[in-house]
Amino acid sequence: MPTRALHALVLAGGRSRRLGRDKAGLEIDGKPQLERTVELLDALVERVWVSVRADQPGDALRDRYPQIVDREEDAGPVGGILAALESDRNADWLVVAVDLPRLDRETVEVLLDAEPAGPFTAYRSTSDGLPEPLCAVYRAEALPIVRGYVDAGIRCPRKILIESGVELLAQPNPAALDNLNTPEDQARIVSACV
Repeated sequence: MPTRALHALVLAGGRSRRLGRDKAGLEIDGKPQLERTVELLDALVERVWVSVRADQPGDALRDRYPQIVDREEDAGPVGGILAALESDRNADWLVVAVDLPRLDRETVEVLLDAEPAGPFTAYRSTSDGLPEPLCAVYRAEALPIVRGYVDAGIRCPRKILIESGVELLAQPNPAALDNLNTPEDQARIVSACV
């Protein structure tokens, strides 16, 4: 039986309202966060795509990479996830948020090496024990599940994973999935990365 393609989707279409600046362009060690994330994933999957809003094609930073445009307006991350699943219905997708500056290769490899136990593979959050939906694998068979939730008005990827009974993995590096949402997060996380 042939193996399905494995692509990565970097969620980089957010408005970064709480941070007050574009997370994708935030520089760490002299590189924009989007570039760092794409480089990390590129060695581990067949192809890396960047999720963008409908008004972002043409953005200089994002245009350096293949893009998938969100089809669901103002749907947040699930809009990008759904667009990716619909763009290649025979592929599995490693979905990663652009705002994870501590994400490391080991964390991604453990996730990718996990034995599939259903349409999703995700980490258990070290802060609340719930699924981490923005560093997770969404297999091709997740499409009707995600589509069904979005059509029902549920746009929270975490809630979708919780209600779908996803099996959760322990994080090998508990800080790897610390996300950067506010100026306080930026000061705390970025200073630890450099």
